[in-house]
This record gives sequence, structure tokens and C-alpha cells, in this order.
Amino acid sequence: MAEPAYPRPQLVREHWQSLNGKWKFCFDDERRFRRPGDPIEWTHEIVVPYPPESRASGIGDRGFHRSCWYQREFDIQAQGQRVLLHFGAVDYQARVWVNGHRVADHEGGHSSFYADVTDYLKDASRHVVTVQVEDDPHDLAKPRGKQDWQLEPHSIWYPRTTGIWQQVWLERVPRTYIRKLRWTPHFEGFEIGCEAFVGGDVRDDLSVEVKIRHGDKILADDVYKVIGEEASRRIALSDPGIDDSRNELLWSPERPTLLDVEIMLRHGDEVLDRVSSYTALRSANVSRDRFMLNGRPYHLKLVLDQGYWPDTLLAAPDDEALRRDVELAKAMGFNGVRKHQKVEDPRYLYWADKLGLMVWEEMPSCYRFTTQAINRMVREWADVIERDASHPCIVVWVPFNESWGVPNLTLTQAQRDAVEALYHLTRTIDPTRPVIGNDGWEASATDLIGIHDYDGDPERLGARYSSNVQDLFDRRRPGGRILTLDGYPHRGQPIILTEFGGITYAKEPEPGVKDVWGYSMAGSDQDFMDSYRRLLEVVNETPLFSGFCYTQFADTFQEANGLLTADRRPKLPLEEISKATRNVKPHAKRQYGI
Repeated sequence: MAEPAYPRPQLVREHWQSLNGKWKFCFDDERRFRRPGDPIEWTHEIVVPYPPESRASGIGDRGFHRSCWYQREFDIQAQGQRVLLHFGAVDYQARVWVNGHRVADHEGGHSSFYADVTDYLKDASRHVVTVQVEDDPHDLAKPRGKQDWQLEPHSIWYPRTTGIWQQVWLERVPRTYIRKLRWTPHFEGFEIGCEAFVGGDVRDDLSVEVKIRHGDKILADDVYKVIGEEASRRIALSDPGIDDSRNELLWSPERPTLLDVEIMLRHGDEVLDRVSSYTALRSANVSRDRFMLNGRPYHLKLVLDQGYWPDTLLAAPDDEALRRDVELAKAMGFNGVRKHQKVEDPRYLYWADKLGLMVWEEMPSCYRFTTQAINRMVREWADVIERDASHPCIVVWVPFNESWGVPNLTLTQAQRDAVEALYHLTRTIDPTRPVIGNDGWEASATDLIGIHDYDGDPERLGARYSSNVQDLFDRRRPGGRILTLDGYPHRGQPIILTEFGGITYAKEPEPGVKDVWGYSMAGSDQDFMDSYRRLLEVVNETPLFSGFCYTQFADTFQEANGLLTADRRPKLPLEEISKATRNVKPHAKRQYGI
């Protein structure tokens, strides 16, 4: 296993310890055990953070298991400080004990959590952490995304992910420490919003010192008083006023400028805590019929990314794999990704920030509409937004996809209310980014109109979206669904083709996959290239669209409709894919062959 990278890239400390690696493990299908003191039969050894369904975990069991246990020892001493135990993501319900003491309960398979375990370490240096996970594979009223409820993956659903699937780690922090940071760019005033939250033994007369740098140049160096447990300020940067000079400080895919930050928590002249972070200055919003980046119309060229790997499933193989995915998306000519039915690891968002790739973050769906499902979704989605809102790469939030979890939107007021409620909740937690209430069709409250249309005929696709806009919304039904609900006519929002293509080219099917699947078929390199180029020419040149999202980034199990194979090998030369994505006209037709 590769050396792990720091798991929380926007609040970095010097002292931390990874707990990835080998843990004791067992399934507990009959739920016989209740606490670490029970006679648990440790039947397996698992490699964390890979889920037990994955080959990389050392187990590779994709059967139905609703409960499992983890345990390992670790060495650390508090040394007069606090020790925090972090979990990146555990699917779905987790209970955590340290040295037999219950320290955390968490529900939500895609959000992070931590526990202050200082009081349970005593004076010893060697300790035991035990985790119980419950994840009912048949429960369709919990946010599960693309995880299949059938034994074998079918249609557009994939193998399940149970238990720990992101990093587990420890950090030693001062008795009074910086608990959380949130950065909010305010482009119109050339300002950066800074919120610093204090944890631990909160004292009087605390202050935070914030230094923001661009390279060697200091942009801000200020001290703010902590009121209660937080300090919140807008930090004004010197605005040159001229685009050429402004662009040196603005973040975009073409120029991903990050501003380095150092923050110190002080009590008088004493420095209690010191962390490093980063932020960026950029805006993402809507003006009339266009998506806007930094105050200018910006054409979105996105690719749908499921975020699965053959050997590790939802978990990334390592940090380099996350970086490589960002690099490959950019190399294929895309300026963004729509992370589909997955809340991605913060390390992916870091590389998207650093290398310049826009991200649409989408909430994994429930598939039943119940009070419990909505309660779960609201709680987890709010946690996700709170965790990821500081990443400049995220430009759009998407709480619902294709009416999943709200299947009767045209008939049921409560389901329409749910979509509108999540839209407004998202806008309330983060008013700085556009929100798509329900992507694909049956839109109501939304800042963008997302359309899913897998018609493989480029001429027919072009004709459909070159017609009168009113006719499109009144009479056309891509996917057999109305584009907006009654009472929510198109109000001029930008229109984006957020799923199309899906050309299946099973050049090298993944081992173990019996039947590949897609929306249209290609039989050769040349056929695949021609089909892709013709589709991308149409969507690039259709004036109605403010952007597009092609399906998809990489083959994912039985869906062999990726531009890359499942292990990220390009099916065609990257530079040729890029030219087609960007609609660069070839000088002469090139022949492709195996």
C-alpha cells in the first residue's frame, strides 16, 4: 500500500498518524455481538480503507452482509494534548470504541466524522479501536447511490460498498485548537470570507492570525478576535480592476490559482495552534441563459465520472490514482466532471483544486420515498456541503438525479416539496453556487436545466435542440419525461445536456464481467472515434446549450461506455479524444485500427 497523503487538505497539521492497513475483521450477519467485550470471532484480516467487497481488501466477498466488525491496535500518547480519531467515510452506520469505551456513533455512508478520544487513552501508549458497522444491503431508503441491492450488479448499478472506505487517521492537537475552517470567495468585492472555529478548552481573549499568500507575495496579514468559539471576517484583497491583472489571482480550469494560508490561534502572545490551508478567488453563478465563471460566460465541457475502480470499488487505490483521474479528464479536453452518485474523497477535490478541474457534487440517491429516507438525506447532504464547501473546484450542487427517490413527482405534492426543500436548503447553506434541484428531467426549483438524452443519432439530436425553446419544453420528452413540472415553466435558466452519448466500445472488457451494456454500440476504433466526434460536434455547436456532460469517463463494470477502460487506459489516443471534446476540426481524416 502506498504511503497515504494527508486526508484533510484544507486544514493541515504536522502531527498525524494513518491507521490504514491491516485490521482484524469479521462479518456478523446474525448480529450476535453488541460490544467489543463480546467473544467476537475474528475470521478475517482486512486492508483498510478498502471495503470487504473489493479484491484489494484481501476479502473480496460480494455477498449480502448487514453487519461487520473491525479492530486494530495503535500507539499514541496524548503528551498533554488532545487526540482526535477521524474516519473519512464508513458505509452506513458506525459505532466506535477505544479501549472498550464508546466514543462515536455516526450514520451516513458518505460523510466524515471524528471523536476526541483523549480521555480514554489514560497513561498507556498502546490502545485498541473497535468499529461495528451496520449496512443493510436491501435498504432502499438510505442514500446508497449506485450500490446494487441485487446479488449481482445489473443495468446501471454496481457492487456494494460496506464499512470503512476512506482513510482512518489520528491527529494530536493542542488543548485549545482550530476545529474547522470555511472559505467563501466573494468575487464581486474581491474578498475572501474566512470562518475559523475553535474547539477544546475555549478561553477568553483568543484571536486568530490569518496570513494569505500568492507565491511570495503577502496579500493579507490580519488578526481577528474570537467571539464565543469563532472568528468570521471578509478579507478584502487589493483589486487591480483590470482583467489582465485580476486574472493572475482568479481560479479557473485554465489557470488554477490557489492562495496559500497560514492560520495561528493565539492567546495573547502565546501561539496555541498553527495550521496551513488554501483558498481561491472565483465565482460560479448564472446570468440569464449562461453559466458564469468569474463574471464571464463559460461553456461547460464535463464528463460523467462514477468514481469506481475494479479492485477497490468506491475507495480510491491511492492518492496517485485520484490525481491521475483529474489529469486524464483534463487530457481528454474536459474542463469539469460530474461526480455521479458519489461524494468523492477530499483528496480528489484537492487535486481538482490544484490542477484546475470543475466538479459538480451530487448526493447519492435513496430509491424509496419515506420520511426516514428524506430525514437521512437532509442530514447527510448538509454534512457533505459543510465539509466540501471551501473547495473552489466545486461549482454546482446536485441533491437529486433523475427523480430517484422521488419517483412520482408529477403526481405527488410531498415529493415535489422534497425536491424544493433540498434545493432551498442547499442554497441556504451555500448561496454562492448554482443548484440543480433534480437533474435530468421533471425540474422544479433549479438554477440550471439539466437534460438527459441518449439518442445516438447526431442529426436527430441536433434537430431536437435547434427547435423553438418553448416547443422543447411543451412537447418534447427526452427519456420519455417532461423537462419541467407543471407550474415551473422554463424561466430562461441555462440549459445543459447533462447526460448523453454512452457509446459502448468493449475493447477490453473487465475480467469477470459477462454482459457489457450501453446506450449505443461501436465496433472498432474508427467507428468509436467517428461516433464520438459527430456527437461532440453537435453538442458543442448547438447554441441552446450552455454546456454538456458526456457519459462517461471510464468503463464501470458492465457499463463499457467509457472513454477509458476500467483501469484507466485510453481506448483512443488522448489527444484525439481531446480534439473531439473541444470540437477542433481535423485537417485530414485519420484511420484507426487495432
